[in-house]
Amino acid sequence: MGAGAQALLALGPIALGGVLLVGFRVAAKRAMPAAYLAAVVVVLAVWQMAPTRVAAASIQGLFLTFDLLFIIFGALVLLHTLERSGGVAAIRRSFHGVSDDRRVQVVIVAWLFGSFIEGAAGFGTPAAVAAPLMVALGFPAAAAVMLGMMIQSTAVTFGAVGTPVLVGVQGGLGGQAFAADLAAAGIGMQEYLRAVTAQAVLFHAAAGVLMPTWMVVMMTRFFGANRSWTEGLRVVPFTLFGGLAFTVPYVLLGTFLGPEFPSLLGAPIGLAVVVWAARRGFLLPADSWDFPPRPSWPSEWVSGLEEEMADVPEGRGITAVKAWAPYAILGLLLVLTRLRSLPVGGWLQAVRVSWDDILGTGISASTTPLYLPGFVLLVVVGITAVLHRMELRQVGAAARSSARVLVGAGVVLIFTVPMVRVYINSDVNAAGFLSMPLAMADWVAGNVGQVWPLFAGATGALGAFIAGSNTVSNLMFSAFQYGVAERLAMSTVTVVALQAVGAAAGNMIAIHNVVAASATVGLLGREGSTLRKTVLPTLYYLLVIGVLGLMAVHLFGVSGPLLPAVPP
Repeated sequence: MGAGAQALLALGPIALGGVLLVGFRVAAKRAMPAAYLAAVVVVLAVWQMAPTRVAAASIQGLFLTFDLLFIIFGALVLLHTLERSGGVAAIRRSFHGVSDDRRVQVVIVAWLFGSFIEGAAGFGTPAAVAAPLMVALGFPAAAAVMLGMMIQSTAVTFGAVGTPVLVGVQGGLGGQAFAADLAAAGIGMQEYLRAVTAQAVLFHAAAGVLMPTWMVVMMTRFFGANRSWTEGLRVVPFTLFGGLAFTVPYVLLGTFLGPEFPSLLGAPIGLAVVVWAARRGFLLPADSWDFPPRPSWPSEWVSGLEEEMADVPEGRGITAVKAWAPYAILGLLLVLTRLRSLPVGGWLQAVRVSWDDILGTGISASTTPLYLPGFVLLVVVGITAVLHRMELRQVGAAARSSARVLVGAGVVLIFTVPMVRVYINSDVNAAGFLSMPLAMADWVAGNVGQVWPLFAGATGALGAFIAGSNTVSNLMFSAFQYGVAERLAMSTVTVVALQAVGAAAGNMIAIHNVVAASATVGLLGREGSTLRKTVLPTLYYLLVIGVLGLMAVHLFGVSGPLLPAVPP
């Protein structure tokens, strides 16, 4: 079978899910089981993958599903706990001292606070934390989900303290040939990763500086009374300032310190600067923008959580400091548990549930429940209950309401994530084919040639769309991207950096990310509507980095397998 036919068949299940979700507006709980079954049929009939391997890959996916559901559950319980303590009302009041303008709130809460959570935790946590917080602040649930997905862009490549680079790129590369290339160049793996990081932050900054503007104009266009792009553009000086406040330290940290720090430290630096500026009215327009009156909101905007949040206790005894303290504690604990220089993460990872060599296939799966952000979120729930002097029955009610929402998300994720693992594990098959993701990418590379940098980021985005993870996309495609660059005599550093950046952009359209974000605000079943919106900033991001990649390779690049693209 030819490479084109393999690529088309591999694309089929993904295309089916996309057409059902976006084209026919079928709910994800029906579309994704159909996509999973289609993937199983293709790998069994065409790839001739052993049925036991399909089952083992699906079991591996269920382990990952548990991890995701645990994160969602923790985020929901924290939100509902704050709702019952009066903390949500106090958080809403705290913004009155900064700005009542929703456009300003998007820059502060979504772009900067969300990017910090991404830098500390990653793996979908920002949307799970920021989306319900925005609903609590008075945003429609659908707007909160859209913005929550857009958070997962610039910060993602260096999320979870650099995991997509330190685990994804490093784990995706390797082998004797790669080691020989490093030896010939006289550098080690860490130097190579630092070079990838130094280029990735530049690509990200060029595209990411406009992401706050994208967030604002999409909010005013899709969720404003006048459905106006212009109302968002009126605040461009401030959104550009917000973009630069994050991306400038982001570039410096990535260039001089490495992949652990651009998002983790760049976002809080930007947050401090922007909050200080907003309190003084710096670059803010004379008018203030808000959503239309709540009774006029269309049904597709709301989930019911808005009304619940509108009726939360006023919590006059809860100060703004106490109300924000759980999120500050969350950020601190996430940092402490993920810094490799501290032993805390190692202690938590010592508790591991694993299944090695599942069904004799060589596929293994494991989970470290105490290391997951979900566990940290639950610890913060306990701290919040004490700090806000809550009764045990209130915390129990928060847990029960969260569990009810979780059931809907679980139905989708138990099909979506196993489908991802079937794709990835299809590399072992009787037909002698590449894995399904690599079959698609290999065909594209063979038919694109010297303009490959324009499409390298899109390949990374495809991996993230499938897997919902920048890290997994880098694991799948880093070696492929390196090989393509080497065959085309391009800088491998540049092409691998484009892979990592494109994979971050792909998180904005990752199906199970939008399911996870929707679950936290009770909006399951409308994932297609969100995807139709977030595809716009995704295409923008990929176009910008693609053009910059072409310029880096063909205008400023140095031909060679390892050298980064630098001015001649």
